[in-house]
Amino acid sequence: MKRTLSPVVYGFGLVVALSSVIAFAQEGPLDTAPPNGVSPDEIIKKFAAKETEFAKARDQYTFRQDVKVQTVDGETVDGEYHEVFDVLFDDKGKRLENVVFAPQSSLTKIYMSQEDMEDIRHKLPFVLTTEDLPEYNVLYVGQQQEDELHCYVFDIAPKKIEGKKRYFQGRVWVDSRDLQIVKTYGKTVPDIVKKHGDEENLFPKFTTWRQQIDGQYWFPIYTRADDDLHFKMGDVHIREIVKYQDYKRFGTNVKILYEGKELPPGAKKPEENKPAESPTAPK
Repeated sequence: MKRTLSPVVYGFGLVVALSSVIAFAQEGPLDTAPPNGVSPDEIIKKFAAKETEFAKARDQYTFRQDVKVQTVDGETVDGEYHEVFDVLFDDKGKRLENVVFAPQSSLTKIYMSQEDMEDIRHKLPFVLTTEDLPEYNVLYVGQQQEDELHCYVFDIAPKKIEGKKRYFQGRVWVDSRDLQIVKTYGKTVPDIVKKHGDEENLFPKFTTWRQQIDGQYWFPIYTRADDDLHFKMGDVHIREIVKYQDYKRFGTNVKILYEGKELPPGAKKPEENKPAESPTAPK
């Protein structure tokens, strides 16, 4: 979201050190001991491979995305952007978005920039694939229990910022059994500030939770941000909620892989006794 030095205040983001974006409530104590029987580098390679499979599978699902962004003064909401759209396929199998609800935005302190919209679609539901892995520094920080899930925990930051490309910076929790991301905390980077400081495009810290869908992959279901953005003309308190709902596999020619092998439609992976709830997702 953008902000400029003008009578109407705009805004949303900020490039910060990795350590400063990691402030969260732990569901269990963080055990910094190395993993047993496997190296952190091996875990990273394996979960990136699983995330690659997941990214391809998610591209074959329809779903509804509900986006709400608010500015808050104390406990009073003084502006809101709200959009609900369905991610669908046309009769030729081309992916498209169909907006089903989009009232006039009442935001006055900020407005939704192109970067905000791209982040909502691609970075809040962060996926770290094998292809993307060389762009990031990934640091093992320990193991942690998230509800009934035992997770490996990694801090992630881009090695460098190239052009106008958007990146994720923060922390991810990787389920030790499925080797997929089940929770993400951090922010998108870089924040964008013009040379003379007359335009600022700042981005909030957020948490995304995932839930297991069809017994195979962990899909993002809920993102929440509640943050103060520190603009030169003053702070703006942001609340943001994104819901991902009604995931449905599209068509009969979709190939869903598990450990490199195709699963028939509706089939479950071998381990079916694992809870399908997201670790700490709000209800």
